[in-house]
Amino acid sequence: MYSFKTLSSLVFGRQEDPLCRSLRASDVPVSTADCRACADPCDLGHEAYPRRFDVDMDTNMLGSVKPYHRQIVISTGKSDWERDITDDKDSLASAVCEMSTNKAARQMSPTTPSSPKPASPPPSGKGVRPATGLFHTADSTRTSVLNGSLKTVCHEYDHETVLVFPDFKVVTEVQRSMQGARELWESAVDPSIGRDGAYLEKSTLKTWVLPYSCVILLCSHKKRDNRCGIAAPKLEHAFIKQLEAQGWDADTQMEYPSLTMGLPLEDLNVTPEERAENIAAQLKQSAESKRALIVKVSHIGGHKYAGNCIIYTPSGSGIWYGRVTPHDVDSIVVNTIINGLVLPPLLRGGLNLSRPNCSTLNDW
Repeated sequence: MYSFKTLSSLVFGRQEDPLCRSLRASDVPVSTADCRACADPCDLGHEAYPRRFDVDMDTNMLGSVKPYHRQIVISTGKSDWERDITDDKDSLASAVCEMSTNKAARQMSPTTPSSPKPASPPPSGKGVRPATGLFHTADSTRTSVLNGSLKTVCHEYDHETVLVFPDFKVVTEVQRSMQGARELWESAVDPSIGRDGAYLEKSTLKTWVLPYSCVILLCSHKKRDNRCGIAAPKLEHAFIKQLEAQGWDADTQMEYPSLTMGLPLEDLNVTPEERAENIAAQLKQSAESKRALIVKVSHIGGHKYAGNCIIYTPSGSGIWYGRVTPHDVDSIVVNTIINGLVLPPLLRGGLNLSRPNCSTLNDW
């Protein structure tokens, strides 16, 4: 049975606190619902973390995410990696990080910082301080590189599949080499490139819009912190169970995109304007698919806030949650994934969460 407090929260929502007001003032669609939709102790059969699962419950999490322009997830088929993913010098992650560092070094002058200072949040309502920890794609030129549990869908053994966010795209046929990293960078990752990407002559790369309503990234990097190695499998199970209970499909691996998305973007013989319209239409179609992709990923920072979860949407938002337990997943699925609303108590920060004139993160 639900407790009276939980039932009241579910039916009436919690009284809005200063953090909610601050986020609303920054045009972030928020929910005042409880993060946990079950009684304490839980009576819904959720898995619990071990008793000695020490998490920082006191520090303010909001603002603990560094701004970035793009975040990419590289297929490895693993759920744990070297402590630093660049330690594997034969990996695509190492090559992309080297490419990113070299590009940034060439673009810098002695007096120019490597990335612009994050833009200030929009003015807030009278007497309400704007929320921190919110940033937009244009606020940084930094690229965040992650390894993921995704298996490559490429037929060649030395080619990887790469997810690109917040663009919500997948790039295949990326060779595991400096040449592959260079082509990936120049076609989809370079901060100077828009969401439509760039198309390289003689390149074998293939790009599609991701056919999902959301992509859920769960930090599982045990060699960095055992808490994430413990949390990720339990959260994955909870997300699959709750998404399927809502009538959604929950995938942990991808099939080759052409089976569901048709021709790659590179093969569309259209004008740049038509390509942009086509991508926008596909993104809206993805948003309505009721499908989720769940990927375990390498170190994202803030392990003291385990479990760590990032949710990307086709509209271009990235929601970073911390201190997530299986007890919170039901509420995340209903409020954030389905209804497009942020749960402030779990929020570490986010990309493109400020959405003026939008009632939810799922709106355009």
